[in-house]
Amino acid sequence: MPHQQENQKKLISFIIPVYDVPEEMLRTCIDSIRKLSLRQFEREIIVVDDGSVNNPLNTLNPYLDEIIYIRQKNSGLGSARNRGLQNATGEYIQFVDADDALIINQYEHCLDLARFQHPDMIMFEFSKKNESHRVYTQQPVVSGNHLMRYQNLKAAACSYLFRKAILGNHRFTTGIYHEDEEFTPLLVLRAESIIKTDAEAYYYRTRQNSITTKTDKRNVIKRLSDFKNVIYRLNDMAATMPSIDWIALQRRIHQLTMDYIYNVIVLTHSQHYLDRQLELLQKKGLFPLPDRDYTQKYKWFRRMTSTSMGRTVLLRTLPFLNKER
Repeated sequence: MPHQQENQKKLISFIIPVYDVPEEMLRTCIDSIRKLSLRQFEREIIVVDDGSVNNPLNTLNPYLDEIIYIRQKNSGLGSARNRGLQNATGEYIQFVDADDALIINQYEHCLDLARFQHPDMIMFEFSKKNESHRVYTQQPVVSGNHLMRYQNLKAAACSYLFRKAILGNHRFTTGIYHEDEEFTPLLVLRAESIIKTDAEAYYYRTRQNSITTKTDKRNVIKRLSDFKNVIYRLNDMAATMPSIDWIALQRRIHQLTMDYIYNVIVLTHSQHYLDRQLELLQKKGLFPLPDRDYTQKYKWFRRMTSTSMGRTVLLRTLPFLNKER
């Protein structure tokens, strides 16, 4: 019987990229997976050490019988996740950042959806607390195309689990920030069945000195440049897609362009830099933002950015989020 169990296909592969994460956070992350109702032969935990300066093996030693440990040269988050995908054998994939954790009682609902309804993707909510008692609900099953046409998309790669079979040769672009913004919408378009639940299944922790909290000028400019290039690539890919997918992806591209302009304002507060970026977006046909009935926020922001006076107001009133000038 044990031998037969070992040969059964895993239900979920959990992929955890690690780079110099505090020991307590890494243990909490792994333990949150181990405490789920999945038996050991139903899951695999793949820890990809992305060339940590402080080798995590001492922390991982108690778990070595239950995890797959892979160490690679430091190549970034996208590369670490791709390495995990290369080794994953589960029916479903779940990314978990090493400084975060699963909220067990809420994530169990996602497991039940996978076990009994078998959708291509299950999307859930984040929480900034390590527990949740939300009484969750779920939306009807829809295709990825339908979801992207009519709903806003949360792109964080840790905010869903997905069937590995829809992945194909799709992978993260490496060496960039905002890789989730490119990976997720293209993955969603591959899904024929998606269930969204408002279960708060993922504990998201903001860690000082993490990639997303660095505000030095060089880091900010790279983040903005990578973000813009993701939008360009999605726009180029949309042009080659069937019209039904093109329409779905256009909504996401318009939203990302809005987010990009907002980030340029709050991270630089530079009129010159803003004007230059808008010129570049205009050459790609991405600015002015098109008149679409997406959300109130989108409609308001489109109107404000469509005139020089509106942009001046935004530059003067939006908070300056980059602390280091």
